[in-house]
Amino acid sequence: MDFRKYECHDQDVPRPATGKTPNRNLRVVDEVWKPALAKARAEGRTLTGVITAYLQRYISTPPRPPKS
Repeated sequence: MDFRKYECHDQDVPRPATGKTPNRNLRVVDEVWKPALAKARAEGRTLTGVITAYLQRYISTPPRPPKS
């Protein structure tokens, strides 16, 4: 089934194909979201995949001390 025809119009992102992972909400300004989405598409990736990769890298290191 082609899920590209089911699109979330307010965010311009495809609907999840499987529903196996929980949906998460985050707020991102359009000036960041839209170019990131365009770059991910140009690379043949999903923005979910890009965000997940960054989060995996982020959690792979110990926490830094808080800034004073």
